[in-house]
Amino acid sequence: MPQRSPSPVRPVPAIHPVAQQSTRDESYMESLQILERLHRLLLDLVKDEFERLGRSDLNPVQALLIYNLGAAEVTAGELRTRGMYQGSNVSYNLKKLVDLGYVHHERSEMDRRSVRVRLTPTGQEVRDRVIELFARHAEGLEMSGVLDDPPLERVNLQWRRVERYWAEQIRYIY
Repeated sequence: MPQRSPSPVRPVPAIHPVAQQSTRDESYMESLQILERLHRLLLDLVKDEFERLGRSDLNPVQALLIYNLGAAEVTAGELRTRGMYQGSNVSYNLKKLVDLGYVHHERSEMDRRSVRVRLTPTGQEVRDRVIELFARHAEGLEMSGVLDDPPLERVNLQWRRVERYWAEQIRYIY
């Protein structure tokens, strides 16, 4: 039986740099769309949870504000600078949360223009419900293996890098 010569190894064609950049741009745009959808879904998940609990007085943004405030006592401005609140209408939401009894506010003795806020016991109950909701989701995602490939820690590292880049771009503009 005649011996067959091994088939020649064909080199993998290189991707043209322009095509490679186009693919990367498309991936970035897709990531932005996914990020936006995830944020909307997060708000929907929180809204559904509070509807199930019979708490229709809170909207999901307010519930997340309560969650992010946690045990801290801060000024309204610090809510934004510390990343606890990303929206533009923090004063409206804080006033609403104070009126509903979820947040306590107090004028600073040193600077009467400054108001410090913290959760009331009712606000702490809301925060605990959000913590429980997120814990259930983390457990379900862990059991499904979704958080393993790639490891969530690597994904978070990448998002922190994007966050830093965006923040630098904003500072550069001003």
